[in-house]
Amino acid sequence: MSEFETQFHFAPAESGAARFAFAEAAMGTVFVFQGGTTLTEEQTQQACLAAMRPIHEADQTFSLYKPESPLSRLARGEISVAQCPEVVSKIWDECEDWERTTDGWFSAFTPQHTFDPSGLVKTWAAHSAADALLAAGITDFSMNAGGDIWVADGASRPSDWRIAISKPVSIAGADSGVLTAVDLAGTEYRAVCTSGSAERGQHIWDPKAPERASATELVQVSVIAKDLVTADVWATAAFAHGSRCIKQAEDHNAANTENKIQVMAVFPDGNIWATSGFETLVAR
Repeated sequence: MSEFETQFHFAPAESGAARFAFAEAAMGTVFVFQGGTTLTEEQTQQACLAAMRPIHEADQTFSLYKPESPLSRLARGEISVAQCPEVVSKIWDECEDWERTTDGWFSAFTPQHTFDPSGLVKTWAAHSAADALLAAGITDFSMNAGGDIWVADGASRPSDWRIAISKPVSIAGADSGVLTAVDLAGTEYRAVCTSGSAERGQHIWDPKAPERASATELVQVSVIAKDLVTADVWATAAFAHGSRCIKQAEDHNAANTENKIQVMAVFPDGNIWATSGFETLVAR
C-alpha cells in the first residue's frame, strides 16, 4: 500500500470493463485517475500506485517547500546544478526551450533569481504517470492533476471528454462554480490547464516587468492543447503576458498549425477574451 493519503474505488461489471477511481495526495494537491479497466482490482490499484511514483519523485527533487530537496539546496547556493540529480539539468533545459517558444513569457527564474520550474514540473511528472498507466494496459481513463486535466485517447464515456472550467474565485467561496465547460470529443485536443490568482494569490510573475513584478492584468487563463505540459506552460505564459496573450496565441497557431493552442482569458472586471478556435470547443 501507499505511504501517502490514498483512496481507491473499484466497481466490477457483469460484462465489459470495470470502473475505477484512484486519488492520491502529492505536491500539495491531489491527483486523480478514473475510468475503465479490464485488469483485476489488485492489478488496477497497483498500476495506479506505480503511476504515482514519478510524481512523488519529482516532488522530492523539485519542491521548494522541502528544505532538503535538491532544488531548495540549489536556491540557497549550497550546491550547483551539476551536483543535483541529472533530471534537474533536463528540466532546466526544457524550461529554457519553453522560454524561447513563448518569447520569454514563460520563465522559471523567480524575482529572487532562483530556479523555480513549478510551472512545468507538475504536469511533466503527471505526463509520466499517464504513460505508466497506458503501459500497464489501462487506456480508458482521464487524469486530474491538481486541476489540470488530461484525457486518454481511449476514454470511453462522453463525460470524460466534457471538462468544466471553474469561475475565477476560490472553490471554497460562496460564488464558486463552473464558468464554462469544453467538450474535447472528436478534436485534436486532450488537455486543459488553468492558471489564476483565486487559490494562490499573485504567484505568477511578469518576466519582462521591472523586478519581475506580479502579473495582475488577468485573473485567470485556461489553455487547451494536445498535451498536458504544453497546456500548462502556455497557461502560465499567457497569464504573465496579460491581454496580449490572445494575439500571441493566434500568431502561434498560424505558425504551428499541427500544434495549436486555444486560450480563454478572464479579466478582473469579468470580461472574457478567447482565441478564435475556443468557442468551437465550448460544450453545447
